[in-house]
Amino acid sequence: MPEHRPTATARLGRKALPLIAGLLSCSALALPAGPAHAVDVPDRWPTTASEANTQAYLDTIRDDPRRLSRFFTALPKGGDLHNHLSGAVTTEYLVELAGEDGLCIDTATMTAVPPPCGPGTRPATDARTDEAFRDAIVREWSMQDFPADGNGHDHFFATFGKFGEVTWRHRGKLLADVADTAATQNQFYLETLVTPASEGAKKLATDVGWEDDLDRLHGKLIAGGRLDKLVDEAGVEADDADAEFRAAAHCGTERAQPGCDLTVRWISQVSRGSSPERVFTQMALGMRLAERDDRFVAVNLVQPEDGETALADYRLQMRMLKYLRGVYPKAHLTLHAGELWPGLAKPEDLAFHIKEAVTVAGAERIGHGVDLVHEDNWQKTARTMAAREIAVEVPFTSNAQILGVKGDEHPFATYRRFGVPVVLATDDPGVSRTDIGHEYQYAARTYGLTYPELKDLARSSLEYAFLPGRSLWAGNPTRNGYVPVGACRHEHPGSSAPGPRCRALLRSSEKAATQWRQESAFHRFEHTVTTRR
Repeated sequence: MPEHRPTATARLGRKALPLIAGLLSCSALALPAGPAHAVDVPDRWPTTASEANTQAYLDTIRDDPRRLSRFFTALPKGGDLHNHLSGAVTTEYLVELAGEDGLCIDTATMTAVPPPCGPGTRPATDARTDEAFRDAIVREWSMQDFPADGNGHDHFFATFGKFGEVTWRHRGKLLADVADTAATQNQFYLETLVTPASEGAKKLATDVGWEDDLDRLHGKLIAGGRLDKLVDEAGVEADDADAEFRAAAHCGTERAQPGCDLTVRWISQVSRGSSPERVFTQMALGMRLAERDDRFVAVNLVQPEDGETALADYRLQMRMLKYLRGVYPKAHLTLHAGELWPGLAKPEDLAFHIKEAVTVAGAERIGHGVDLVHEDNWQKTARTMAAREIAVEVPFTSNAQILGVKGDEHPFATYRRFGVPVVLATDDPGVSRTDIGHEYQYAARTYGLTYPELKDLARSSLEYAFLPGRSLWAGNPTRNGYVPVGACRHEHPGSSAPGPRCRALLRSSEKAATQWRQESAFHRFEHTVTTRR
């Protein structure tokens, strides 16, 4: 995803859009009668009676698209760990914001531009009354009605430049829209990507220039407190976004939207297609932020991985991250890696991206990871990810739209077979015209997943989130199953009040408390499903 101008953030607390026709073929989302496509997964704790009843209900509705959609909307789905804020917001809301800000639309490219509206442009407010105009903007700003045989990759990434003039102005309002969607989808946690102090970082990088010696380069960035000034600037942006969010979502009032109860953290995005000095500056800023402001948790690289500069500088950027991880050991790192496919990149560029993200940069999660089996010695990389519990973030819809990869071509089953943690994610649901419920529904239909397997996928989204504190689950749950830690071993998570030791854990750990909240939601969900039967 491209970089955008700065706005504001929040530490907090739409309706579902159809999948693009022809890509995921979800118009008749019937689950297969048997687990023909299921993969071998680690043993989990024994299936409970309520899980079995929920599975039985799921079997009865697999040919009923309406009830199936309601099931997957209501299913507790943990957190979304791979979400670009500007690409996640509802496209129709972006059009409305463009009108509120008095922006204009270039009618040749459907790009939002600042006023005044001169020749070749129209006021964005015209979209309120001209349905054809509004629909034309939506098609250019998203994957709506995009032909199955079109170049989805280029159209997808081009959308960000077309609505970028809208998104940089209102980070808090965007978050209100995205958080409300996540809460409506029965999620409890969101990590979303933004570019902090963008203009300031660009200026600092230009002033400092490039140094091959990364230690000397970092020294120049922090000299005179220059990098700390950017940290302060990002903090002010965060404060402004929080205030705008709370106002837009009516938090603390009788009209509070569901998103007010969602816990949100920011991931600082780095524009991998930029100059080395700018990339390094953004990395250093993001990591310094993650150590000094608990609203920010991690760093990630964005923009097309197949871009000319992104490919040419990939190894250099992994080396930068390795160095900075040593300087900022408390900052987390998740990386877009392996968002490539034969034909999009040369064979030599398909051979090492995931491996280097894991073994050189030290990524704790991998985003996409689609080209896994095209890498050299990929089995060793998969085993390393499994052993280190390095999760892969899987957004099925965008993988289909950008890369044309879906079904058996997707490495989802391969990762699971090797014991690599997998979390489902949305990526850019506003652009994709999808939501997290569709990602779970697609996984169930395509890979024959049972309800207990879907439940564990949802659990993994919180287990591998960058939430502080101890986990509710013992050991490696991907390998050994989701079994409570000793303090809660004799509890039934979510279905009864925790005992004293377990209660102490939940008070001391934000992660465990959020996981317990999810277990309570599972208990209610399964009871509701059982009652429906």
